[in-house]
Amino acid sequence: MKSRPHPSQCSAGVSRRRRAAALVPRLGLLLASLVLLALRPAAAQDWAKARLDTSPRHAEWVPLKVGARTVQCFVVYPEVKDKAPAVLIIHEIFGLSDWARGVADQLAAAGYIAIAPDLVSGLAPGGGGTAEFPGRDAVTKAVSGLPPSQVTADLNAAADYVKALPAANGQLYVAGFCWGGGKSFAFATTRSDLKAAFVFYGPPPPAAAMAAIHCPVYGFYGGKDARISSTVPTTTELMRKAGKTYAPVIYDGAGHGFMRDGEDPQTKSPANKAAHDAGWQRMLALLRGEPVSAAPGLTWLGYRARSGGPATVELCGLP
Repeated sequence: MKSRPHPSQCSAGVSRRRRAAALVPRLGLLLASLVLLALRPAAAQDWAKARLDTSPRHAEWVPLKVGARTVQCFVVYPEVKDKAPAVLIIHEIFGLSDWARGVADQLAAAGYIAIAPDLVSGLAPGGGGTAEFPGRDAVTKAVSGLPPSQVTADLNAAADYVKALPAANGQLYVAGFCWGGGKSFAFATTRSDLKAAFVFYGPPPPAAAMAAIHCPVYGFYGGKDARISSTVPTTTELMRKAGKTYAPVIYDGAGHGFMRDGEDPQTKSPANKAAHDAGWQRMLALLRGEPVSAAPGLTWLGYRARSGGPATVELCGLP
């Protein structure tokens, strides 16, 4: 004969079942949230987007025809009374993210017309660009697979457009980050009207192509990014032999991508934050044509090559 459960046991069982039933919707919401997070594109950087949304500067999307393709470009104008220089921004391997567009806005705040082409325009599902890819891996794969000739054509189209704007004064610079850093160095080998190229932790072009560079190249590298920074000494010597100006700086303690991570309010790397701040001020000073030195309390390690002279080494380190 089976014994009947105690009433308290019945109540406990009912309570457990009720609690379990109440958890089902919550678990469903949690699962849905995790799925959405996994599908968020690499462009989703809430802190960067929030800053863009509150920017007082005029920004617009400009579609440029390049052969049979249409490249979407993000353009931001400075609030100035005179014609301004233009800066072409080449995004990371993660595509034209909110952070990359934020760089354009910050350059406009400093007095420059900034143009940032989405180099994976039309390649996402539905014919979209970076924002329409299902996740970071998909964007990375698309950017990695871009033909170099197509990238150059797209960059030339963006450069020609921004340089010809009525508000532009004809001066053109290029700045690239990560994958885009390597492309900015390479672009300097194909574009003779550049005033300067800013290479943020990107690899150099082939040695044979360096002879075609007509502008100074300024490098920004992380001390904990040996994959890239280990190329600096050889590049310095090759640029010296080619008679070109190459001024790289290696920021001690900083990792790859320090310009983005160092700007993130939730960064866990003080070295990345310090390198970001120093690198940004260095680029702005170079754009203004001002002499550049280490900031007070800040140190860095760099190699500098000058046309016709030996490479020199400058040593400093982050606090």
